[in-house]
Amino acid sequence: MSENRNQARSVSRLAAVQAMYQMEVSGATTADVIADFKAGKLPRETEASYTDSEGDLELFTLLIEKAVDRQATYDRTIARHLSKGWRLERIDSVARAILRTGAAELEQRTDIPVAVVIDEYVEIAKAFFEGPEPGFINAALDAAARDLRSAD
Repeated sequence: MSENRNQARSVSRLAAVQAMYQMEVSGATTADVIADFKAGKLPRETEASYTDSEGDLELFTLLIEKAVDRQATYDRTIARHLSKGWRLERIDSVARAILRTGAAELEQRTDIPVAVVIDEYVEIAKAFFEGPEPGFINAALDAAARDLRSAD
């Protein structure tokens, strides 16, 4: 696979996380964020290290639509793997967006290895968090992957 294709996917993943966050905090719709992506408004350049690459619209759209349509399923899957006493609602909204988007990709894009998907979302987490969150994202997506990839 070409470096440009990998970069386009990385751009789409970051944009999808930002879009999921935007939808949660502002009430934007999937149509709104897809239009923003097409218009080049996502990902936000201040947070993207790959601003010269265009994203993969197909991947972005799949991630957003599935993360929204199957959010309850993904939330249950993620919540099962949280430490005792923690609820998904207590987690930072950016971390929730990362987990939901990662879960969507794990389930929907079985052609992409689990390790690649998890690594991409851990890298996104590192762009937003300096504390333990990237490790938490890694552990939660790794555990969720066992459920999401075995389900048919």
